[in-house]
Amino acid sequence: MTEITRLKGKMVITKDAFNVGEITEADMDNNWKITHVQIKLSKDATKELEFKKPYLGHITICLPVEYVRSIGDVITLNKNRNELKEIPECKND
Repeated sequence: MTEITRLKGKMVITKDAFNVGEITEADMDNNWKITHVQIKLSKDATKELEFKKPYLGHITICLPVEYVRSIGDVITLNKNRNELKEIPECKND
């Protein structure tokens, strides 16, 4: 659980230095391994990635951990902003 706590609130940027948003949650498999991180999109990212912003609230996407290049003060991805356009919005079960 410590790993998830360390990730929450960190800003996420693409390899072309675009601010995607911040990590809010992480999804784990049955072996307690993180498989996806949930990112609350910034206003600019919501528009750039062509999501329709809800009247209240925000858009959250579920990003596979394979997209993470490095973790430091910010999370840096190994994808650019255009490569994120196919990432789905997280669905609440």
